[in-house]
Amino acid sequence: MKLNHPALVRLLQRAYSAERAAAFAYVGHAASLRDPAAKAAVKQIEDDEWEHRRHVQAIMLRHGVPVSRRFEAQYWLIGKAISASCHVIGWFMPYFFAGKLESGNVCEYFVMMQHFHALGIREHDAILHAMGLKEKEHEVYFLAQIEGSRWLPFFEKLFAWGRHASRNDVDLARPLPVADSHRYCTTHPGSPAAANRDRQP
Repeated sequence: MKLNHPALVRLLQRAYSAERAAAFAYVGHAASLRDPAAKAAVKQIEDDEWEHRRHVQAIMLRHGVPVSRRFEAQYWLIGKAISASCHVIGWFMPYFFAGKLESGNVCEYFVMMQHFHALGIREHDAILHAMGLKEKEHEVYFLAQIEGSRWLPFFEKLFAWGRHASRNDVDLARPLPVADSHRYCTTHPGSPAAANRDRQP
């Protein structure tokens, strides 16, 4: 079924390209670390991002969504730049900004689910749910690495992410089942619910 839904098409295209950018960033992040366990953990997250890219590609192919050359070029540059910067910006910032990025990525997949539901499509619910929760695991991991840093309160205040601020409403301790997970991220600016509220007088 071809998608007649510009917002969903754009979200899929952006996610496909952004997953590669994240994977590139984690290549540099892992290379900048000395501890073998930390390297392995970040390498696993890189592998997760490549897997997510493959899953998003499968959904795009299923619905005839083309890859965006602009997004591919834009996010290639972003990913490579972040990868290189990990070697010069110290230990804290790669963890912090990775956690903030993953925090925002969580809602991408649940908002996709909401858009698919608006079209009457539910066949992708399980994989979108799995990817959303995996991104939340990444967020939790990165936050755990910097929780004791004296820099965290300052960065949290400046960038609105940290111990007391997240960009999603997923609780890994009590995750919603697949059938109910469309209830996540309804206040996200890209969600259908948020768009409906904005249109109300």
